[in-house]
Amino acid sequence: MSISLNDKYVSQFIPTNSYASIQDEVVEADRILRTGSGEGNAFLGWLNLPDNYDKEEFARIKECAKKIQSSAQVLIVIGIGGSYLGTRAVIEYLRSPLYNSLTKNTPEIYFAGHCISSNALNEALSLCEGKDVCINVISKSGTTTEPAVAFRVFRAYMEQRYGKEGAKERIFVTTDREKGTLKGFADQEGYQTFVVPDNVGGRFSVLTAVGLLPIAVAGIDIDAMMQGARDASHRYTDPDLAKNDCYRYAALRNILYRDGKAIEILASYEPFCAMLHEWWKQLYGESEGKDQKGIFPASVVFSTDLHSMGQYIQDGERILFETVLDIADTKSRFEIPNDPENIDGLNFLSGRELDEVKKLALQGTVLAHVDGGVPNIILEISERSEYVLGELLYFFELACAISGYLLKVNPFNQPGVESYKKNMFALLGKPGYEDLRKNLEERLKN
Repeated sequence: MSISLNDKYVSQFIPTNSYASIQDEVVEADRILRTGSGEGNAFLGWLNLPDNYDKEEFARIKECAKKIQSSAQVLIVIGIGGSYLGTRAVIEYLRSPLYNSLTKNTPEIYFAGHCISSNALNEALSLCEGKDVCINVISKSGTTTEPAVAFRVFRAYMEQRYGKEGAKERIFVTTDREKGTLKGFADQEGYQTFVVPDNVGGRFSVLTAVGLLPIAVAGIDIDAMMQGARDASHRYTDPDLAKNDCYRYAALRNILYRDGKAIEILASYEPFCAMLHEWWKQLYGESEGKDQKGIFPASVVFSTDLHSMGQYIQDGERILFETVLDIADTKSRFEIPNDPENIDGLNFLSGRELDEVKKLALQGTVLAHVDGGVPNIILEISERSEYVLGELLYFFELACAISGYLLKVNPFNQPGVESYKKNMFALLGKPGYEDLRKNLEERLKN
């Protein structure tokens, strides 16, 4: 198996009957998920997506990716949250955090519309100068403030540079199948469109056109990713915790949470995992943080963060646990050279693979943190590849759904996200928010 859960370093922190005690709850969570009888059942499209995805659209995605590769040096991806995090996570994980500096045969890919920053927008525009550009705007509605502003700016830029007809051939829209402001505008302008499925929430959408188009532009094998996800969807169907590592991960999270471990730290030992961590944080934070409940998702990249966050993890308040990504084969090798003068005293490492040093650092850190009272769940991952990443993405999505139901929350809504939007719209003077605006301004004065 490409992904294996090692609970050796968590077993001492939980009662011996923990799995047996939560097993019936896991069976029930599995039942309501697979029968669609639980809360949020209108957003279960991701569950069978690896088998039931739109094959015609998938083919169009690959053709469109080739078109962008042949006509552009830069692709600007406009989106926020689930419309951007998964895409960036996959590209950096499989290619590199330095993808844009290292790529030779595929376009540079930059992201816009995920923040409110004049600096970020100006910098993104400057990166387009002197290069042929395409745009992929991703939004279910087209009215979310951050991406809508960015699209307004980049649409004007493209039309000024290429003319309206020329821009039409370089703007690609991923949005609702039938309705919404962006869908109507795209049809009016004649942009090529792809679908954000109605039954797949943004944070679960990386394996839809939302993520697959820009991922394919980066030259990544999306067929292999889908095959990995498909195999995972078939593998993790038995609710027996002795046979299902995905469900065991979900169960362990809740066992630890009920024992006061309110923070989960996702740890890895590769910089290329950093954006995967960000995707994971949205997936679990937005899915579980409800009704004054939920595990707070945080992340670290070791050994870098051992020199900063390591102190707190080792000796701070005992309210956390770690989930460690242990990737066996990262597809890269580097041998530590010998120094005849041994100036740094490290000749005992000469000739050894850097990955071997990393592996021993991981093992030493796990033992130290466990000795310090921090449970460690180890996810052993066979290799860095499209296939295995597809498995891992599905593993986390499925575990998130089961974990949410164990927590007794709706894993598929995000009511709290709307609160800031309403306040922001009111303060900006959006029509229809006049009473709220008066109330907020009065509160700000006082």
